[in-house]
Amino acid sequence: MKILITGGAGFVGSHLADKLHAEGHEIVVIDNLSTGRYANIAHLEGKERFRLIIDTVLNERLMEELIREADRVFHMASAVGVKLIMERPVYTIENIFKGTDIVLSFCSRYRKRVLIPSTSEVYGKGTAVPFREDDDILKGSTSKHRWAYACAKELDEFLALAHWKESRLPVVVVRLFNTVGPRQTGQYGMVVPRFVKAALRNEPLYVYGDGLQSRCFAHVADVVEALPKLLETPACFGQVINIGNDREITIKELAEKVIQLTGSKSEIRYVDYKDVYGDGFEDMRRRVPCLEKAKKLIGYNPTRTLEDIINDVVREFRREMMKSEGASA
Repeated sequence: MKILITGGAGFVGSHLADKLHAEGHEIVVIDNLSTGRYANIAHLEGKERFRLIIDTVLNERLMEELIREADRVFHMASAVGVKLIMERPVYTIENIFKGTDIVLSFCSRYRKRVLIPSTSEVYGKGTAVPFREDDDILKGSTSKHRWAYACAKELDEFLALAHWKESRLPVVVVRLFNTVGPRQTGQYGMVVPRFVKAALRNEPLYVYGDGLQSRCFAHVADVVEALPKLLETPACFGQVINIGNDREITIKELAEKVIQLTGSKSEIRYVDYKDVYGDGFEDMRRRVPCLEKAKKLIGYNPTRTLEDIINDVVREFRREMMKSEGASA
């Protein structure tokens, strides 16, 4: 099949491109490299059945051509990371919704199967843990910029499901819960790469708030195994489905585990959210997915542990540090 991956030079998108290319599919990646990195897909460029286009999904003429020629579309392009969201809320809102609108419109016109990734942020201030796809949702005030991302992705979901309702567009919405692994950077606030990088340098690990907020982390390899299955399962069309890992850990415990697994001499320091993100930030105390729907529909069962995730990220950063030290020698 010919598969189009928007944002295919990004963290998740590049792993998805690797997997599908290895399975023999023809892969077309479009990415403007605003948050993605060429290094993530450099090893694929020049290979048969792979094409990279450096452009934006907001280029409607190009997107129409690419979608018309594709058999499957994975719309992975999106603004990512809490830090980016807090610093550039206009960019976040406009690029998320405009891009998704363009992709869905052309997929609807040419009747293409399309996967729309959403986020656990959509659950807002929900307290009914674990989070189920049909839970009621409570958000913060519009003056709290943190919720701009969640609301933009929620609007993506509404639009995708509207296409399903009106024309039976074969679309799947996936709410991802803290996907982590090699190629993810801490540039936009992602906690695991940020902690690992600091630990390897024996620098302080900065925990925001009291550290008792909890999260669940899924290995990117588990996630990208699930995404194609969802798009090849007609029972998933018109559905919102959680994908992640349901093993819960506090951020304080995460920092301690990173220090332990790296053998670091780092210490943990606590900082106020306001000092990091400024005004307009609220956090969620717990974020745990219910995975029953994914298990029922595609037999989803994540097998990589948090220790696997940390160790894989550590290995990658150590390799990068060795290359950097060799280059500067």
